Amino acid sequence: MVDASKMTPEEKIKVLEKNTVEIINKEDLNQLFSSKKPVVYCGYEPSGEIHLGHLVTMTKLIQLQGLGCKIKVLMADWHGWLNQKGNWEEMDKAVKTWIKGFKAAGLDKAEYIEGSSFQRSPAYMDDLMKVAVDTTMKRALRSMQQVARDIEHAKVSQVIYPLMQICDIKHLGVDIVESGIEQRKIHMLGLEVFDKIGYKKPVLVHTPLISSLKGPGGKMSSSEPDSYISINDDEESLKNKIRKAYCPEGDAKENAILEITKLIIFPRFNALKIERPDKFGGDISYNSYADLEKDFKEKKLHPQDLKNAVAKSLYSIIKPIREKVSF
Repeated sequence: MVDASKMTPEEKIKVLEKNTVEIINKEDLNQLFSSKKPVVYCGYEPSGEIHLGHLVTMTKLIQLQGLGCKIKVLMADWHGWLNQKGNWEEMDKAVKTWIKGFKAAGLDKAEYIEGSSFQRSPAYMDDLMKVAVDTTMKRALRSMQQVARDIEHAKVSQVIYPLMQICDIKHLGVDIVESGIEQRKIHMLGLEVFDKIGYKKPVLVHTPLISSLKGPGGKMSSSEPDSYISINDDEESLKNKIRKAYCPEGDAKENAILEITKLIIFPRFNALKIERPDKFGGDISYNSYADLEKDFKEKKLHPQDLKNAVAKSLYSIIKPIREKVSF
């Protein structure tokens, strides 16, 4: 990556825009990149295994880290407990494991913060109550539809969850929020109530979700083991999942293999080598995702050749994380 100190704000914004679904309040980025070292945050419920969905947001955080931003990673232990993802003993253990994994993935310069370390303060609770007074139950429930467990039988704790997420942004001093697009409804609620707690509206950067390995109509989910790839998958398991994944020839729509290539592999390596026999065209290297997708759509790149290359590159990303953590 180019030295961030030599990049103009406009150049940084162009880099940031890549592989995002949307950037809200983008007009504020020029000033942020011009006048200060922006504080960027992303929050994670430390439950279960680290998987490719986390790698997408981590990849964007690494990119922002390279642009000279201060990265704060919230290990949202209290959120996880409220969302019924585990008891406190499980949360404490997961936080330690996840921090090791995130550092191994490349976020070695980030500041890691446990939610419960500041969310119990009187000032925080005061802001939480202010947001609660101005938020209807219907609005709070709607904001949680994409992230709550068993939303049809939601507990009161799961309604508190999005309100805390809004307060986190103020109490972590955040300029830029980075998250998957599934967090959008919570953030839009935040834009309506930040003034109630005396905080500016941050820039919101939303990244895509990876489609299910099983095909159209779903996203990668830990509740469906065949739909996603975990850091805990060994090399053979990863290869098998990639081999079986939905990837019809010439069809890029909801194609998880192409999405992994675009969102995780190319941002790290800037190239992907496809190894194949001479009778099928011989080896070829792609230096841009756009060129690779073009050849795939034109059926010049066979799905199996792409899968073989993706499995090899992806495991090289996962391996150093696996060596540091186990679930």
